[in-house]
Amino acid sequence: MKISIEPSIFKIDERFKIGINHYNKFVVSQSPQMLKGRMHLYQEHLFFDLQDKKLTDYQGIFEWRALWKKFGSDPGRYRPSMEAMMRRIRNQNYLQPVNSAVDLNNFFSLQYEIPVGIYDLSHGEGDIKIVCGGPETMHKGINGQEIHLNGILSIEDELGSFGSPFVDSLRTSVSESTDNALQIFFLKPSISNVEAEKLMQSAGKMFAQVNGGSYSSIILDIEYSQALID
Repeated sequence: MKISIEPSIFKIDERFKIGINHYNKFVVSQSPQMLKGRMHLYQEHLFFDLQDKKLTDYQGIFEWRALWKKFGSDPGRYRPSMEAMMRRIRNQNYLQPVNSAVDLNNFFSLQYEIPVGIYDLSHGEGDIKIVCGGPETMHKGINGQEIHLNGILSIEDELGSFGSPFVDSLRTSVSESTDNALQIFFLKPSISNVEAEKLMQSAGKMFAQVNGGSYSSIILDIEYSQALID
């Protein structure tokens, strides 16, 4: 399976990059108490932090809102996923546990201030590409609604869109039967590749500690815009 970034994206911002962790032979279950407690404490910390800060004071939100505008969408109406979560937390509407994979995914997104998605590869088909969505780009979201991705990044395979830094699709959502998944980190444009690699390794190790299995990491950017996933 090949994964690639559409070249036109780099004409919009040549610093664009994503991190990819491929997880295999892991076990998704109810999150352990350690993870539940850590996630709750982190949300409490953010809640109090957000009483004194604007959302755009967070570097990740600031950079991704700017990138959103470059792609042609309105970040005030269609918010990057981590900003939507932080708005919930600001209103003390904390994220509730789902499973050990999704909860970690949300934790990484909040911790690194970037959109992060995790996708069950058993429900995909063919090669994967990251594109900027057009008027016809859409998928059924995990919220049950039709998600339109005009001017918003879309993750696509031969069956169509299955993810985005806005709202992910129901088709590739991770459940307790998932044991082969791709996690995509929509990195801050300003982050160096060295720091990005450290981030990916740290996230991969934590995921494997909680869920078992193995993982491999790659960074895609303007210099290395495609890779093969085993």
